Amino acid sequence: QVQLVESGGGLVQSGASLRLSCAASGRTVTRLTMAWFRQTPGKDREFVTGISWSGGNTYYADSVKGRFTISRDNFKNTLYLQMNSLKPEDTAVYYCAARPSLYNSYYANEYGYWGQGIQVTVSS
Repeated sequence: QVQLVESGGGLVQSGASLRLSCAASGRTVTRLTMAWFRQTPGKDREFVTGISWSGGNTYYADSVKGRFTISRDNFKNTLYLQMNSLKPEDTAVYYCAARPSLYNSYYANEYGYWGQGIQVTVSS
């Protein structure tokens, strides 16, 4: 089992930056592909960015490409999301997710482990 706990969310103004962290426990994350998803009321959870177990491959939704950066520290069992140039449309609950696979997936139902979610609100 893997437990995931997000931190670092909050309320910021448009154009600001935030860094989310996701601390994993229960087992090593070395062989887990990890990702960030986000969700707004009434909408499905959407893929934001993913990273391979080694950190060598990253994947981004077009809406965040060039503004968000995903990274991981396997020694600390922690996943990060650096969010720059935030926009009001980035407002959502952000979830950390993991799957015991070497391959990325853009689909929420293919991830078996989830954090509780953390609110990010960007005001205009």
